Amino acid sequence: MNAFRKFTVATAFGAVATFALPAHAARTDLTLGMVLEPPHLDATAGAPAAIREVTYANIYQGLTRLDIDGKMQPALAESWTISDDGKVYTFKLHSGVKFHDGTDFDANDVKFTLDRDRGADSTNSQKQLFAHITDVEVVDPLTVRITLDQPVGNFLNDMARGEAVIVAPESADTNKETPIGTGPFKFDHWAKGSEITLVRNPDYWGTPAQLDKAVFRIIPDAAAAVPALLSGDVQAFANMPAGDALPQIEADPRFKVVIGATEGETILAINNGKPPFDNLKVRQAISYALNRKDIIDGASSGLGVPIGSHFSPADPGYVDLTGMYPFDPEKAKELLKEAGYPDGFKATLKLPPPPYARQGGEIIAAELRNIGIDVEIIPVEWADWVANVFKQKDYDMTIISHVEPNDIGIYARDDYYFDYHNPKFNAVMAELDKTTDQAKRLELLGQAQRILADDAVNGFLFELPKVGVWDAKLQGMWPNWPIFANDLSEVYWED
Repeated sequence: MNAFRKFTVATAFGAVATFALPAHAARTDLTLGMVLEPPHLDATAGAPAAIREVTYANIYQGLTRLDIDGKMQPALAESWTISDDGKVYTFKLHSGVKFHDGTDFDANDVKFTLDRDRGADSTNSQKQLFAHITDVEVVDPLTVRITLDQPVGNFLNDMARGEAVIVAPESADTNKETPIGTGPFKFDHWAKGSEITLVRNPDYWGTPAQLDKAVFRIIPDAAAAVPALLSGDVQAFANMPAGDALPQIEADPRFKVVIGATEGETILAINNGKPPFDNLKVRQAISYALNRKDIIDGASSGLGVPIGSHFSPADPGYVDLTGMYPFDPEKAKELLKEAGYPDGFKATLKLPPPPYARQGGEIIAAELRNIGIDVEIIPVEWADWVANVFKQKDYDMTIISHVEPNDIGIYARDDYYFDYHNPKFNAVMAELDKTTDQAKRLELLGQAQRILADDAVNGFLFELPKVGVWDAKLQGMWPNWPIFANDLSEVYWED
């Protein structure tokens, strides 16, 4: 299946004033628009993807990293060896690396970080990435040995995740407000509610960044995004809420538009532990009530790709299960009657700020009302969504895009906000975790997707498209999002 339409169009909006620059002088600053403001900037201590949109590969680095093509590459580790039984990884670290505060990076920082991430008091939102680590040993200042309790098929990729970046004991406790890493950019300042500014790290150990300054401008109002771009206040959106203005932007030669893929499974999340949603027939009724085409047209300008389970169509392990619950309102009503709700029931739908949630929510609410579910829409701000929906499970239904790569394992977490529990699914995930054979991994991923679809855990809607829009002279922006991040280390302006 061709997961996403990928193309670049150069195109003409009306005459709009732009910044006057000296002839042949390439810019060295960039202002990048973002919809959501991160709650803080400690990548090891928070779930919101907006944290890593700013910090991944810019401020913080891990032992490994994902590149522009989604391939795993060395980062702070220049090389590694793996024992024959697949349980011991020995990493050789780069020499001469310093944190932004001038302290040296060495194997002790790796041990500190990984022990902290897997510790009993860990606040890492992806703590399961480190669950199989039994020991982190400092062999010498530039060598660290990590021992696992079993082979982990995805371990090197796990270490490339934004939550696995290396931090220093001297600055770890203050990274939320003043992040200190080893990356090509240093934190400069944060004007809350407005923008976060990074500057080039002059002492960077690797290839220096070509930008002197990068500003992440917070623009939560989708209606303000287009004027910000056209006026020159913002020169790029990695994922722009362009809406109906997208064709006009595509027709403007000043801009490049790239429609790419993400790892964002956009779902109608359901509180499986709360009546009546703990009833399978109720959840199945909800799935039959959803017209994915209308939702995709309204929430993603028709660019999203429909999904039938929690998995990206761009991934080789994807199984197309979109036919399991075709749009069938009459079937939905029958299931509600069988579940004991012939007259439906009342429910709330809490919607965070992203346009796909707010716009998609209006459509979904109407579709659910059509089968007898009286839906009250409750708009919530991002901080409230994280604190109450995500952390406290205080919701009936919500709409969100889960953007972490290969994150189907979240359904095996006992305390996750879906409140879903299926030992059969958990067993498949446990087997996948220790499987290194690629063919077997794909088979297990298929089994996992089918279990989630059979259980109608959530309303699986579409894979979030990446609507990249930036100045035509800007080079090095990621066309796709194999990880939800804005790596600016190789971004530059043409003369």
